[in-house]
Amino acid sequence: MTIVAVLSMKGGVGKSTVALGLASAAWDRSLRTLVIDLDPQANATMALDAGDAVFTTSDVLADARPGVAVDAVVPSGWAEGIDLIPAERSLEHRNVAQGRHSALRLRTALATLPRSYGLVVIDCPPSLGELTRNALSTADVAVVVTEPSHFSLHGAKEALEAVDVIASATNPDLRAKALVVNRFDPDDREHLLNLQRLGEAHGPLVYDPPLPVCSAIPASQRAVSPIHAWNAPGSRDVADIMDDLLDSLLPPERPTREMPKVSIRRFLT
Repeated sequence: MTIVAVLSMKGGVGKSTVALGLASAAWDRSLRTLVIDLDPQANATMALDAGDAVFTTSDVLADARPGVAVDAVVPSGWAEGIDLIPAERSLEHRNVAQGRHSALRLRTALATLPRSYGLVVIDCPPSLGELTRNALSTADVAVVVTEPSHFSLHGAKEALEAVDVIASATNPDLRAKALVVNRFDPDDREHLLNLQRLGEAHGPLVYDPPLPVCSAIPASQRAVSPIHAWNAPGSRDVADIMDDLLDSLLPPERPTREMPKVSIRRFLT
């Protein structure tokens, strides 16, 4: 089981889009997946349309007994094999420290999660509060999401620093695996410049290729559909990128899909 935390330090950059894209890629290859929504905005919860839930991530963190998270798992509206622990607005009250081992509450609550899950995706809020600390203290790998804008570049740097802080404090096995640039327009000179700056600052951590501006993404989310099942212009390109990203996050012994890489360099020449 691989646990992936998807985070950003700036809202509105498409963090939930990447979390849902990874779940969609897992669904496409029949990899049983659990999405944990730790964002009080609950975008992933709405996109997965889990219906009425008895418990949420707020309840899980409030209780935090070993294994209690299993009681909050509900099936998603996508298809069998994609489950969810939903979020709600009251989760905002959990974004402050709650005792000495506050950042380990989610890890403890997931202690008896069934090993039949091949992937767990945690959608973090866009801040380094206690919710994100819990996600990073639980995860194996972190994926940082940003846009190719000036202010988002600073947020990406803060997010990567946060991963290093948690790795040195509560989760020494945690590693940042990818910095995903979302809503990239190759015809926008500012986007090209900021993509180049990201590459100079973070090197191979910048995921190649960036996710393009694509109307199929919000359309599939409104329709409660995985992007892999959405037939619209651009959806296959996005699905292929998410397939490759998922391959880069899973253990190397797991069979991976072969697909051609699209180099960032072609956007900069």
